Amino acid sequence: MTKVRITQVRSKNSATIRQQANLLSLGIHRMHQTVEVELTEVTKGMIGKVSHLVTVEEVSEENKTKA
Repeated sequence: MTKVRITQVRSKNSATIRQQANLLSLGIHRMHQTVEVELTEVTKGMIGKVSHLVTVEEVSEENKTKA
């Protein structure tokens, strides 16, 4: 699966309750917070609904190191 990095760049104050719920479901709780999630059909839909509030970038697998 592909992973993406999502960062909230705009305030959720003007967002609807459903959009705020999508941000919480993605794991974003405050401004400028960044999370990495698997890109599935469900997360694609959530990102689409809040695309005006977040930036999305694909995480390359070669930059990751095993811990």
